[in-house]
Amino acid sequence: MAHNPQPIALLTGAAGQLGRVLAQRLSACGWQLRMTDIRPFPDALPRGARFFEMSLEDKDAVIDAAAGCDLILHYGGISTEQSFEEILGPNYRGTFHIYEAARRHRARVVFPSSVHVVGLYDRSETLDQDCVLRPDGYYGLSKAYGEMLARVYWEKHAVESVVVRIGSTLPEPTDRRFLSTWLSHDDFIALMQCCAQAEHVGFTVIWGASDNSRSFWRDDGRVRIGWRPKDSSDGFIDQVEGIVTQDVIAESLQGGRFVTVDYTRDGLPPKDLF
Repeated sequence: MAHNPQPIALLTGAAGQLGRVLAQRLSACGWQLRMTDIRPFPDALPRGARFFEMSLEDKDAVIDAAAGCDLILHYGGISTEQSFEEILGPNYRGTFHIYEAARRHRARVVFPSSVHVVGLYDRSETLDQDCVLRPDGYYGLSKAYGEMLARVYWEKHAVESVVVRIGSTLPEPTDRRFLSTWLSHDDFIALMQCCAQAEHVGFTVIWGASDNSRSFWRDDGRVRIGWRPKDSSDGFIDQVEGIVTQDVIAESLQGGRFVTVDYTRDGLPPKDLF
């Protein structure tokens, strides 16, 4: 399924941190955006964009919003560690509705997964795309579910997905951990453009990080979609090397602070669990 450089795209979670970056930058690239969120869009509406205030838990509204779209950028839902009940509706039911909409309208999906699907791995380990998932909480668990849902919809319904395990998408790294997980805004936008332009993606997993020498990750599907990050956290090493938390668990594991929420084990999780 060929896609256009300037697609008609549904962007969920448009009022969130990453959604606002995407709205501004992709509109400037000529994309036609149909944007949704459960809360009002806080910025001036980009040229040519339309915004709908709606819940991802409203299946009919999600399916209607996706009509005529080539691509769905699914950035909606809870993006922090919360209780299972709070995450259940937006992240589980909402993502299911997104994939039902994609199946109905034959749209490609970009599913932003997260470092938190592998957050319980030690920082000394280097992971490939097919590593066993080790979510570090209910948020990470919902992203692991989304990855599996994307695979089901590819294998059963031929709905294409690019799963992007996003590290830390920030203007620049601000602590030691981000030297391993940082994804610059420029590399992030280039990645979204590659997701739209690639001729065929099937089910592709990408580690969402810039070209960082301290990366926790290697080997993914970036060659398939033609993405090559240009930025690196290496130029920030002297600036942020000494900025750390005082928590041994957070500093030992790839998920960082998220791991410590409701963490009741004594000491670190076993490395040889799998």
